[in-house]
Amino acid sequence: MTTQELKDLTPRQIVAELDQYIIGQHDAKRYVSIALRNRWRRMNSTPEMQQEITPNNILMIGATGVGKTEIARRLAKIADAPFTKVEASKFTEVGYVGRDVESMVRDLVEQSVNMVKAAKKEQVKTRALQIVEDMILDILIPPIKQPSGFMLDEPNDKNDVPDTDAELNERTRERFREKIRKGEMDERKIEIDVQQNAAPNIGMIGGTVDELSMMNIQEMIGGMMPRRGKKRKVTIAEAKKIMLEEEAAKLIDMDEVKDEAIRKAENTGIIFIDEIDKIATSRGSGSGGPDVSREGVQRDMLPIVEGTTVNTKYGSINTDHILFVAAGAFHVSKPSDLIPELQGRFPIRVELQSLSEDDFFQILKAPKNALTKQYVAMMESEQVELTFDEDSLREIARIAFQVNSEVENIGARRLQTVMSHLLNDFMFDIPDVIGAGSKVVITKEMVSEKLNELVKNRDLSQFIL
Repeated sequence: MTTQELKDLTPRQIVAELDQYIIGQHDAKRYVSIALRNRWRRMNSTPEMQQEITPNNILMIGATGVGKTEIARRLAKIADAPFTKVEASKFTEVGYVGRDVESMVRDLVEQSVNMVKAAKKEQVKTRALQIVEDMILDILIPPIKQPSGFMLDEPNDKNDVPDTDAELNERTRERFREKIRKGEMDERKIEIDVQQNAAPNIGMIGGTVDELSMMNIQEMIGGMMPRRGKKRKVTIAEAKKIMLEEEAAKLIDMDEVKDEAIRKAENTGIIFIDEIDKIATSRGSGSGGPDVSREGVQRDMLPIVEGTTVNTKYGSINTDHILFVAAGAFHVSKPSDLIPELQGRFPIRVELQSLSEDDFFQILKAPKNALTKQYVAMMESEQVELTFDEDSLREIARIAFQVNSEVENIGARRLQTVMSHLLNDFMFDIPDVIGAGSKVVITKEMVSEKLNELVKNRDLSQFIL
């Protein structure tokens, strides 16, 4: 993201954007919006201060399903920033099975490279499309070369008949070019050469080879192996996609992409570490076993969050200015169970509130991606109109809240269980019983009738996500 794009987003505007998808959690939204705006503030300070200003990493504390992950994911989309989500429990100390902690930074760089590459491809798309059109035309109508020193006469204005085969060939090609652009020939099949990398997937037996070394070995062998072409018979529509990808890649300077991607990841990257409570250790327990591994993961994570240099296949990246957002339910453990050094690297702590019945109602009604709107869209694809009474939404919210209270509280995810139970019969009957042009209205009585059994039956294990 450029500084100009960031400048256009004030903290209040960022919160307003998040409000379109996430209900409640105003404190968490305020903190992340300030953290995002601080990116622009840092990039517009003096060069000396840019190195000194470090991001305020955030620790979100809250039960499952209250919006922790969604806040981080939406924030990255708003900022158009490289974003990667990892679960802390997948990292383990050396000697245990798992991934090394540095892999989350490598994932971030990979994401950044893909973003920059996509932006660069968009820039060269018009030029690449022209080349692809010429290549398809060469297959359909091979060009006729002019004899050396031969000049075409001016066309006859009266009947506009081409004087030479070369001129006729060129006019035919132009007519076909128009047809290709309009998609009139998309279903016609042609034979094209598709480039394939001949490098096999390589694995190591015995010995320890870290992830970066493995990638470097595969890349090195891939570079040594010749790329070979494979003949494929595809439609012109498919050929355009395949060839456009190849030609756009040829027009991009990958060294420039790598440099820009590293800069983007360093200055605007966001790493979301979920389930951080799973690596917290019980203080004063003196036990070994899993606690040893968990504390080892925390100590491995510490230099990454504090700021260090990580080697990736695209070059070295400094993690000093990457924003880390950690989240955990902390049901069993508490934030103070993390090692003090790691606690110190997450100075901003925000507690997310459990969702109320009214929150559930708003979640069903307000967000752009509300579950009700998703079901409406799915039924629309079958030409069936689905509508919800406001009372029915309140009843769904009440039942979801009640089930959460009596069984396991899984937050807003409970709404998926309830909505699925409510609408599954309709989804099954469309289009065989409920045909196109039908209208389905969900009323409060219908909700009560269909979900009463769900509420009354205390053994709800089959409905727990």
